[in-house]
Amino acid sequence: MTRPDTEIEPTITVNDLSYKFPDGSNGLRDVFLDLPAGSRTLLIGANGAGKTTLLRLLSGTRLAPSRSIAIAGLDPFKEGLEGVTYLGVEWVLNPIVRTDIDVPTLLSSVGGDVFTERRDQLVRILDIDLRWRMHAVSDGERRRVQLAMGLVRPWRVLLLDEVTVDLDLLSRSNFLQFLKRETETRNATIVYATHILDNLSDWPSHLVHMSLGKVKKWGPAEDLYASNSGSAVKAQGGNRLGELVLRWLQGDLDERGPRNGGRGGQGKTYQSYEGLGGYGLEKSTA
Repeated sequence: MTRPDTEIEPTITVNDLSYKFPDGSNGLRDVFLDLPAGSRTLLIGANGAGKTTLLRLLSGTRLAPSRSIAIAGLDPFKEGLEGVTYLGVEWVLNPIVRTDIDVPTLLSSVGGDVFTERRDQLVRILDIDLRWRMHAVSDGERRRVQLAMGLVRPWRVLLLDEVTVDLDLLSRSNFLQFLKRETETRNATIVYATHILDNLSDWPSHLVHMSLGKVKKWGPAEDLYASNSGSAVKAQGGNRLGELVLRWLQGDLDERGPRNGGRGGQGKTYQSYEGLGGYGLEKSTA
């Protein structure tokens, strides 16, 4: 049974979530989160920290242990929850957007003729040319069309996994401002995993720091910025988000040690664990 989108209070709760892959290796361990409706959360961590795994579990595309995840109070895998949109690696590799097809046809196929105001707004914000043929555009132009396709239908919870990497600076800025307005005017909730932190210090309401499948710190962004005020690690230009993330990532590297043959923080040796469809999680060999 589904709950109508208009009735969703889009909170995100994670309670003692641990997750193993089918081969028995650890994906996530002891994760707790409580993100309020209308929040904009940046998910921060090195490659292999577990960000994609967490987003897929939140979206309901993978089954989490019972009662460990609630989106608007419901299990995202077991319940037919409307209004949750996940845009991740699989979505951006969809081969249809590389065929000889025009932009209006693609947008129409995902509801553009119904949600005309949102369609036109996204076309303007992302600077999309409706005359484009998708086999003859750049990766950055193709990504703009994909974002418009993914967001043309109204959503209440949006989970983004590195989907703005091909956007130019202005398009990315305009897009992120659009997302911010969505949280402020519609009480929508966003979790956004990214390594591109330029001009993002004032965008997030919350930050989540992940490393080796665990959440090490999370909370309101301003509180975490304040806790970093005495750090000796400084980012160029005084970017407070960059300074905080540099400190976190350096600490993660010191704790983990070299990927191949080094000794990590607890005497374990880590190496790249391949074969997980792009997760890049680290697997202990100790």
